[in-house]
Amino acid sequence: MPIIPSIVNWLNVKRINQIELFKKYPSETQDETLYELLAKASSTEWGKKYNYSSITSVKEYQSRFPVQTYEDIMPYVERLRNGESNILWPGEIKWFAKSSGTTSSKSKFIPMSTEALEDCHYRAGKDILVIYTMLHPETKVFSGKSLTLGGSHRINQFNNDSLYGDLSAILIENAPFWVEIIRTPKQKIALLEDFEEKLELITKSCVNENVTSISGVPSWYLVLIKQILAYTGKSNLIDVWPNLEVFFHGGISFTPYREQFKKLVNGNRMNYMETYNASEGFFGIQDDPLKTDMLLMLDYGIFYEFIPADKINSDSPPVYSIGEVEKDVNYAIIISTNGGLWRYMMGDTIIFTCIDPYRFRISGRTKQFINVFGEEVIVDNADKALESACKGTGAVVSEYTAGPVFMNTSSKGSHEWIIEFEKEPCDLSLFISILDDSLKSANSDYEAKRHKDLNLAIPVLRAVPVGTFNKWLKSKNKLGGQNKVPRLSNSREYIEDLYIIAGINK
Repeated sequence: MPIIPSIVNWLNVKRINQIELFKKYPSETQDETLYELLAKASSTEWGKKYNYSSITSVKEYQSRFPVQTYEDIMPYVERLRNGESNILWPGEIKWFAKSSGTTSSKSKFIPMSTEALEDCHYRAGKDILVIYTMLHPETKVFSGKSLTLGGSHRINQFNNDSLYGDLSAILIENAPFWVEIIRTPKQKIALLEDFEEKLELITKSCVNENVTSISGVPSWYLVLIKQILAYTGKSNLIDVWPNLEVFFHGGISFTPYREQFKKLVNGNRMNYMETYNASEGFFGIQDDPLKTDMLLMLDYGIFYEFIPADKINSDSPPVYSIGEVEKDVNYAIIISTNGGLWRYMMGDTIIFTCIDPYRFRISGRTKQFINVFGEEVIVDNADKALESACKGTGAVVSEYTAGPVFMNTSSKGSHEWIIEFEKEPCDLSLFISILDDSLKSANSDYEAKRHKDLNLAIPVLRAVPVGTFNKWLKSKNKLGGQNKVPRLSNSREYIEDLYIIAGINK
């Protein structure tokens, strides 16, 4: 066994035991987390307002105030950005993670306390390596450098002592000095705001490095990989970095990109490890290479609650803690964190695939679905249906979004898919048919609405030229970083925008 992984394993035996402990005692771990958060924040303005020091149970905590959205806490966040302290969390908050999960022009600024950085995000980074080394004891990942493709940061306009930026940029900016030794590119390049300039400089500065791991968002890494291959004249990334062995990926589902990575990075030793991190916190790590789900990390200073996604808009939706959830139910995540978020609905949905221990997969967003006709199609349905259609027709999808075609007096409603193909299907009609059948198989509501075309007609598909989605994101000033293409919508806003970018005549 190589000496460095042996040392890492020896140093982290305690951490592995801690992970096994919360897997064995999930409810107890979460209760302890909540009480620690309440005790820490009891002297803050928020803690005094809701009398945190008197709370003695989870149910009592849940009864003190309703689930929060960003709009609810925005006035407090603005005060923090203006330099006030001790409001949602003890002390001063210097950093704010700019959330950019959609192409919406409205930005969210998530408070990043020292505890959120150290006890959540950086601890998770260490755990990724601990778990990876445990799964791959012969790894040589420590013999080279890790390439990180992150975002950028700038001074907050409200206060010169208050900074904001993409989460990845904040983590790079605040990382220990020794991280700079094992990471590439240098910080100056990694934090460039112009994404296209950043790609060019990363390409030139990193092709001769000994890169053993890469980490970031799959969609943007594909852009970088293609640029690197074009620059070097290679057809396989392993020919550029022979010791590359793992991609730590997150931010979006890997399913639509899996086949493209196999084509561009076809080393037989290449490993893929999914993580679930967001501006609000770090939540999951894939701990079994044979499965695509992730382990819910229960001791990062985050207390979890869950609302069935189909009950979110009801008058009094049920709210469950970790010991009360069930498998195969689509839940919206509610979090209370060591960054000062309290009963905060972050907008993501997950489905538990196992409850001993608690493993899950990301199923979508609370605001990204199609339910115009009662079909309740979620992103998880869409990703799986596209995967089936690609396998059945030899296609490779680069990007996609879908929305409704509203019915009128002369036509039925349907779904319209805008797809950018890396490789077009051998038969477009067959692709649509498999997509439709797969959605029926995955979603009984969609199947019912499609029955004999009574409510929904067969989907409409429009293929757009390569680069269309990146041009669209660039037009929204959302190119690079943690920005994502919205997959599903109840409106035609994104579709109509893409018509214009692609030059499609209605």
